[in-house]
Amino acid sequence: MKNKRAILMMALAVLLGLGAVMLAWRFILPQRNGNANHVVVAAMDVALGQRLGPEMLKVIDWAGNAVPEGSYSDPAMLANRVLKSSLSHGDLVTKAKLAPEGTSGGLSAVIAEGNRAITVRVNDVIGVAGFALPGNFVDIIVSTQKDNVNGEHNTDMNVSKIVLERILVLAVAQELGRDDTKPKVVNAVTLEVTPEQAERLDLARSVGTLSLALRNQVDKKDIQSDGATKRSLLKEELPAPKPVAAAPKRERAPMRPVVLVKRTCVGVLNGVNVSQECF
Repeated sequence: MKNKRAILMMALAVLLGLGAVMLAWRFILPQRNGNANHVVVAAMDVALGQRLGPEMLKVIDWAGNAVPEGSYSDPAMLANRVLKSSLSHGDLVTKAKLAPEGTSGGLSAVIAEGNRAITVRVNDVIGVAGFALPGNFVDIIVSTQKDNVNGEHNTDMNVSKIVLERILVLAVAQELGRDDTKPKVVNAVTLEVTPEQAERLDLARSVGTLSLALRNQVDKKDIQSDGATKRSLLKEELPAPKPVAAAPKRERAPMRPVVLVKRTCVGVLNGVNVSQECF
């Protein structure tokens, strides 16, 4: 009899415990769902310049009330929008990563307003062995010859100088995508420049040989350089200027003495006219 009573008490305790758990779960679950926010993230790796499609996006719950600024909750709001920066799987899609509405896909979508895209030919050396990837910044070096000044002979005419600094790499060959772990040797690099920089770059590649110098992503310092010449490379001193020979003095011819000749003059009266005759 005592065993039956103990079993009944234990069963009742188990039922009451299960009931308490169910009530707590039903109370907590709506609060949890109410605090969750929906945000759109990338369902796959998407390269910059691509037009977004439904298969590229998915919705996840973002816990808490601090929803990232510029995020989206509905994939339909992103239909046919173009990326101006690449996305990795799981990355949050924000307004800052999208080109303006109505932008067509491709390279033109990622060019900043007012800038231009220009392509330069490179090789494995000029292109930093393939490490100049989309999204990197490079300096442009031109190797050329100085112009003669006033037709004078110049023995130090070869010069290499940085002509453009912190230039953004938009694409390598025909690819806008970026893989930081895999360098790629290509024969052309597309750069983003201002109109004035485009003019300087076009002139630089026509008068000399171009090289790219990869720089740190966060380095924004401007470099003031006079360029490297053959004389500065070999640390040769400038020759001392030759002394200018003085022009020879011209000797003046001796002056001849002036001889005064004594003359005799008489007055002549011709009627009313008076004149003087000297001899």
